[in-house]
Amino acid sequence: MRSSSTLELDEIKKIYAGYSNIYDFLFKRFFYPRQKHVISSLAIHPGEKILDVGVGTGLSLPVYPRFAQVVGIDISSKMLQEAAKKIQKYRLSHVSLFEMDASRLAFADDSFDYVIAAHVVTVVPDPVAVLAEIKRVTKREGRIIIINHFQSTNPVLAKVEEWITPLCKRMGWRSDLSLEDLVTRADLQVDHVFRLSKLDPWKVIFAANNK
Repeated sequence: MRSSSTLELDEIKKIYAGYSNIYDFLFKRFFYPRQKHVISSLAIHPGEKILDVGVGTGLSLPVYPRFAQVVGIDISSKMLQEAAKKIQKYRLSHVSLFEMDASRLAFADDSFDYVIAAHVVTVVPDPVAVLAEIKRVTKREGRIIIINHFQSTNPVLAKVEEWITPLCKRMGWRSDLSLEDLVTRADLQVDHVFRLSKLDPWKVIFAANNK
């Protein structure tokens, strides 16, 4: 059963359609440095395929190496319109975009060498289903990278995050998702977790594909 904090697809589409024209202005300063750091740290080889789940307005797209094949998907057509402008502006001929539900990926098994989900798992209605699909389309030797805020392990802060979840929902995400719970329920084999700084509210999770 889904919790009361869960967002539904129609809500997500409506909220992010509203964000589409101002998303970069509001969030680039917070999200882009982390995405750039993570993508630049990957040992991507020529011809490898990368899936960017929840690509949004395409903040990450100019960072990917041009010798790779990059696919970006998002549930919001309005956000993808902004991403398409970046493809044209930066001449990113190695990037393709698709409007798609992350819990029902229209790709064959073992399609991608890397799958990156940045600021996604606290937005989607069913993060476990999304991770199951990510594992399915990632090659056995592939890498899964998740960038997200997760509920604090501090009991006091965790309670505050539960209290503010209704407000966060109105803005398009939830603040009470536990990383430990998600890893267990999604059977995710985590190799490494880090933050860009001690005070960084977002975590980066590197996982192997243990399917």
